[in-house]
Amino acid sequence: MLEVENLAFSVYENGTERMILSDVSFDVKKGEMLVITGPNGGGKSTLAKVLMGIEQAKTGKVVLDGEDITGYDIDERAKAGIGFAFQQPPRFKGMTVDKLISLAAGEPKDESECCALLSRVGLCAQEYVKRQVDNTLSGGEMKRLEIATVLAKPHKICIFDEPEAGIDLWSFSMLIEQFEEIKQDENQSLILISHQERIMQMADRVMVIEDGKVAGLGRREDILPQLMAQGTSCCACM
Repeated sequence: MLEVENLAFSVYENGTERMILSDVSFDVKKGEMLVITGPNGGGKSTLAKVLMGIEQAKTGKVVLDGEDITGYDIDERAKAGIGFAFQQPPRFKGMTVDKLISLAAGEPKDESECCALLSRVGLCAQEYVKRQVDNTLSGGEMKRLEIATVLAKPHKICIFDEPEAGIDLWSFSMLIEQFEEIKQDENQSLILISHQERIMQMADRVMVIEDGKVAGLGRREDILPQLMAQGTSCCACM
């Protein structure tokens, strides 16, 4: 499904190059759920952005279903079948919820279709379908709305960057339900960046990113006990 080979990304600060990612290689199989975890500042969110084409890799290769998408921008990667949910979903003053869902779907969605998607993520459809996607929506509402936009069209692989960040317990439980539902689709793969033990317990495999490198990669049942023993890379508070 997804093959990542020797990926590297750097930034320049005061004229000096600083490596954020170095020689990152892994794959995600069809229908698999991979959870990426590790210390804050280790490069996890940067990796997600590079995979989506928000940032361009310095070196390396990204292949999706046999198609080399390394040179693709964000729009081309979305068309190729990658869905993406930000850690902090962007807000769009002047844009209504139904319009955002239609844009995410790549085609017009009527009110009944939009309402059905909103209901799936626990939002009262009639109250939200004409709301503006602005600061009047809470963090939990924005998270749920972003899940609805991801569900608005089928993807080969969906990437979620710390979906638990800034949401309440009820919204977190709803997210878990949606991930479980997506996971049932054997044609769709998931990459979740998370510190949450509950999310990692759902994974087929867990990858640890530390100092911009792959510090561990393996089956959940092999990696998670090591993380729990360390007590620094995951959280069980939800």
